[in-house]
Amino acid sequence: MNYLVLVLRLIHILAGVFWVGGALFFAFLVSPAVAATGEAGQKVMAHLVNKARLSTRILVSAVLTVIAGSWLYEIDSQGLTSGWRTSGPGLGFGIGGTFAIIGLIFGAIVGINSNRLGKLSTEIVGKPTDDQMLKLQAAQKQLGFAVPILSITLIIALICMATARYWSF
Repeated sequence: MNYLVLVLRLIHILAGVFWVGGALFFAFLVSPAVAATGEAGQKVMAHLVNKARLSTRILVSAVLTVIAGSWLYEIDSQGLTSGWRTSGPGLGFGIGGTFAIIGLIFGAIVGINSNRLGKLSTEIVGKPTDDQMLKLQAAQKQLGFAVPILSITLIIALICMATARYWSF
């Protein structure tokens, strides 16, 4: 039994579940709820980002997922030299990995702007100042751009990873 592959698969799958689940939960449920609830939502966002460190936890799981997945791909492709890379599974995992890396990049953008919103939420007392409002709007604009791309790329990566073993070309 290859214990390295077993450990890498466990890390890849468990961290990936947390990453994709957390990111999609945040995108589809938490963000809209925070936006709809005004000041109360800002407090929840501040807690999730500042106290629970949600963005950091999701980023760590994303990095672990990509590192473990890349290592598994390197093992399966025998150092990126075998014909396996152009087989159905090789292509499926390669495409999925590419979308995961894109997701990691956009996830970092989401994390940075979520942290900005969390920090701003703790600084705002009552009505935001003009400067605070500009910073809030800029972070929300970045999130509005990055969250849909993050969600789509992670869903595509997940579909590819879940089905790659069954691809045949």
